[in-house]
Amino acid sequence: MRESGTDDEPVHGGRSADGGADRAYLALERELAVFLRRARASSGEMAREVHPDLEPAAYGLLVRLDEAGGQRATGLAGYFGVGKATMSRQLRALEELGLIAREPDPADGRASLVRLTEEGRDRFRRVRDARRARYVRKLAGWDRAEVAELARLLHQLNTRAEDRDPAGPRP
Repeated sequence: MRESGTDDEPVHGGRSADGGADRAYLALERELAVFLRRARASSGEMAREVHPDLEPAAYGLLVRLDEAGGQRATGLAGYFGVGKATMSRQLRALEELGLIAREPDPADGRASLVRLTEEGRDRFRRVRDARRARYVRKLAGWDRAEVAELARLLHQLNTRAEDRDPAGPRP
């Protein structure tokens, strides 16, 4: 993949040849910061809609469990890039609210899988469906191909974030 700044200004590692930060990367950083701030606020609202005592950060766990089914706590921690203690605390809170349950892992009886309860699934899906309706309204002027391209690019960004290469980004 070729990185570029302006047409006449080659970019290497997010910096232009003259040493200044590349405008495309600065614009990306700015837009992601705004997007993430809004996403955090939205997650808080959605979490409260699922249950008034649900932590905003735990909403993403419900999304993952609905999509992927039963998961080990360690797998969830790795997926979200958080420590085991943080994951354990969030799962305990979800369990106390009756939104998740633990069951023995059929592949390893010493481990357990976390899954949504029927109540947790019903509450989550009601909120998720309302959120999707808001996306449809907000993106009503977009072509379906643009929506698909945005989803593809966000997926690519998220996949790269999962890689967590300590040496930095791949070329």
